[in-house]
Amino acid sequence: MDFSTIEVTCSNTRGAITLNRPDKLNPLSTTTLMELVEAARYFDSRHEVKVVVVSGQGRAFSAGADLAAFSTSDGSAASASATREAADAGRRMAEAIESMRAVTVVRLHGHCVGGGLVLAAACDLRVAADDVRFSIPEVDLGIPLAWGGIPRLVREIGPALTKELVMTCRPFSAAEAQAAGFLNRVVPAAELDATLDGLVSQLESKSALTLSATKRHTNAVTEGMVGTARAWNDADSLVTALRDPESRSVAAAYLERFTRS
Repeated sequence: MDFSTIEVTCSNTRGAITLNRPDKLNPLSTTTLMELVEAARYFDSRHEVKVVVVSGQGRAFSAGADLAAFSTSDGSAASASATREAADAGRRMAEAIESMRAVTVVRLHGHCVGGGLVLAAACDLRVAADDVRFSIPEVDLGIPLAWGGIPRLVREIGPALTKELVMTCRPFSAAEAQAAGFLNRVVPAAELDATLDGLVSQLESKSALTLSATKRHTNAVTEGMVGTARAWNDADSLVTALRDPESRSVAAAYLERFTRS
């Protein structure tokens, strides 16, 4: 398939989706989000594929959402509709990745920021280098964590830690993320690819039927506990925050401090 911001490959029972804008640390633009949806649909049509590895090229997994993609509007009805569609693209991405038939394993290195963390949370299994740094800066940027990020984090790490990490925006390490239950494996960076390959090979040795049944059963149980479908209107909160004067002032102050540091 022909993509502009991601690479998609397939070999027998293994597939790969790679974020491919390393010069920008793999931001999640609207184009990237829609390409991820298309990639998920592509793999759903390849029934021989059991496992899909999700990763990022270059120095980081992902720098998160590309806010410029949905932060401008000229006030017209058509522009407002387009802005909301762009703001909702992340939710559609997360749902497409999470509902894939194949098991998804995400490879995390460098930085995993904001929307990149939502993408990781939508994957089934997570393997990280021990020096990866996580952060969720949305509140500092004057916007809520959208794209279904809140229910997915509550599902993985619980409500109290979700509130702390999202509200304070403090960075956290791979060790903390693993202790909280977010990561399956944490290894030295030099061992990341070998560990990932070993895990994927284990999964490939199982039957596609039982892998899919286990994934769907687990997802059905967790959906009953923490319904990600409740995030259908996350885009409305996001668009509202982009028009809120205090939220814009908070974002401007944060960006000024960030530029000075």
